[in-house]
Amino acid sequence: MTRSNARELAIHLIYELDYTKQPPLEALETRLQKEYYQLLSDENEVYTDRPSKKQRDYLTACVTGVCEKAPELDGIIEKYSVGWGLHRISRFAKAALRMALYEILYVEDVPTGVAINECVEIVKKYEDADTVKFVNGILGSFSRSLREQEQQ
Repeated sequence: MTRSNARELAIHLIYELDYTKQPPLEALETRLQKEYYQLLSDENEVYTDRPSKKQRDYLTACVTGVCEKAPELDGIIEKYSVGWGLHRISRFAKAALRMALYEILYVEDVPTGVAINECVEIVKKYEDADTVKFVNGILGSFSRSLREQEQQ
């Protein structure tokens, strides 16, 4: 499994947790069970290869981290989604935004540009073009604000 596939799987889990309110570690354990994972592979190619230990560690860190930091991440989304409240953003787009923002802020080995590009590419698979532009705009604006803060 590639890091890109692990990222997409993490977004699926974050999306699911927005509905179920299940504890993140419990959701991860269920999702990664061999039998359940195989069932999912019939529905989505991202589940074709099971994650390695390194990818499971990455998934666990990101999914639990996003859940822990959700209020902060949602605050950023609201700040940069001018004229849109969180309730107007699709749950999948919100999950993808949370993941990208978490990576930008808390995952040291993921460059900002990679987090943004990967998020946009994943959103393209599941959402319409307007949502893709919206997500890209939020992440672009946030990225520019970070660069401006670093220059000060």
